[in-house]
Amino acid sequence: MYGVTANHVLVGDGHQPLRDVVAAELRRLILDGTLRPGERLVEDRLAQLLGVSRNPIREAMRVLEAEGFLDVTARRGAFVAILSAQQAEDLFHVRLALEPLGARLAASVEDRDETLVARCWAILELVKESGPEQDLDTLSNLHTELHSLIFEMTRNSYLIAIAIPMVKRGQWLLRQSAPLQKPAAWAQHDGLITAIEEGDADLAEAAARHHVLSVRRGLMPRLRPA
Repeated sequence: MYGVTANHVLVGDGHQPLRDVVAAELRRLILDGTLRPGERLVEDRLAQLLGVSRNPIREAMRVLEAEGFLDVTARRGAFVAILSAQQAEDLFHVRLALEPLGARLAASVEDRDETLVARCWAILELVKESGPEQDLDTLSNLHTELHSLIFEMTRNSYLIAIAIPMVKRGQWLLRQSAPLQKPAAWAQHDGLITAIEEGDADLAEAAARHHVLSVRRGLMPRLRPA
């Protein structure tokens, strides 16, 4: 049976579409390690765990499969995906293509939504104020939100549709390997958001590329076999 964490709640009484609520909860259980890489997921057990019927479980699993969190085959069923070193490397190749582009486009928007920029600064301030006492679940979610906001600033629906699942998959990688509870993991975001806010597309693109390369440099040695 699946374990239940202190933060676990039944989702059957939520007011959002059940598919989205269930997907968010399953994603959280994967990210915090309750559902482990390689673990087989059984619809009936998940339905009982989350207090919903099998249909929203099935729909949510399709969402998570598309995001790369699950591997699903017709005969074997659904399993929590195992992120190999090669898959992590592939993810960084995509990040290096999309994140600098997203930063450049976000900085280039003339009538930028300043509420999105303000939220980015609020996230960074919250992390600075909370320091290492902030729990990893919250930090991971804030990091995902911050990078998602940058893509939202672009107003490019095609880029957003491609990039947001990548950001969520990247969160999983960071949860497994990166010290999000250390200030160094957040330090580079200040320059990135400043460049976007000032409309400096070249600097924003360079800052985003430097950030991705820096994260890659810190993570990949931990994922490759010794």
